[in-house]
Amino acid sequence: MRHREAEQDREVAALLSAQAFIEIRYLAYGARHLPEDQSPDKTLERIRFLADLCHNLPGITRPRRWSPSRRGATASTREQALTQRPMSWTWNTAGPQARAWMLGHITAHHPRWTPPPPIPQRPSTPPALTLRQEASALLGRWPVQAPPGEQPLPEAARALKAVDTATVCALYEEAGRLRLGLGKGGPWLHHHLHPDAVHHIVPDPADYYWPGRPEGSEGTIRWWQCTVLLRMYDGEQVSSMIAVMPETFTALPQNLPRRRQARLVHLARATERDTYLWGRDHKTTCGPQTCGYAPEPAEG
Repeated sequence: MRHREAEQDREVAALLSAQAFIEIRYLAYGARHLPEDQSPDKTLERIRFLADLCHNLPGITRPRRWSPSRRGATASTREQALTQRPMSWTWNTAGPQARAWMLGHITAHHPRWTPPPPIPQRPSTPPALTLRQEASALLGRWPVQAPPGEQPLPEAARALKAVDTATVCALYEEAGRLRLGLGKGGPWLHHHLHPDAVHHIVPDPADYYWPGRPEGSEGTIRWWQCTVLLRMYDGEQVSSMIAVMPETFTALPQNLPRRRQARLVHLARATERDTYLWGRDHKTTCGPQTCGYAPEPAEG
């Protein structure tokens, strides 16, 4: 059933892509022949609407196997939903006008097609590890693996370390000062982390951030992309990313048993809620009376 729904989604994506191209071509031709006293703004807005709606559809028409950004990582609930129903993102992010346009074409050619369900929200509860992950941690197998053709991380990077809130903030400050490009700290993070919590950090680079790979015109990546498991002031545990220099991470003390380290790496990878989503949900209640942070006033 799921396979058939995915196939129908791809057929629908191909149909909508073709219909959008036809309409855009028609509109573009008409815009060139408008009277001089008539503005093309309405036509251009319609073209923009169609392009924004359908620009991802050609990629849906060709099935491709999901590939994790890190070897051994499992697909998130959102990634699983998009694999099962490739039209999920386009449908669920479309407004009433866009959905009406899509259904107008779909019902004529694919009357049995049903819209995808809502995209799953990333859970705020701690994730449950799979039996395979639990067994791997029990055996002490390190989850972070090098991409094909790359050298493994050095032994100093094959560790997860527990750090306090002051250390986390200092790591983010260093990343910002060195302009490493990952992680955002500052007063917001300081006020929203639990002051007495223990956080965890582990070098866990995505394939495209693997040390030694090119970094723009400035040579190769010399820092380690780390996954961070943070405890927020309300007790929720979320994930984040930060770039850390090797010497900075190496200087952090080793303080956890090896098996517990491996299990926490799996837990950090499986935690789908990150600081962005937590901050988005917290925004309406953020203030000196709740978290002690005074948001900057909006410009204008």
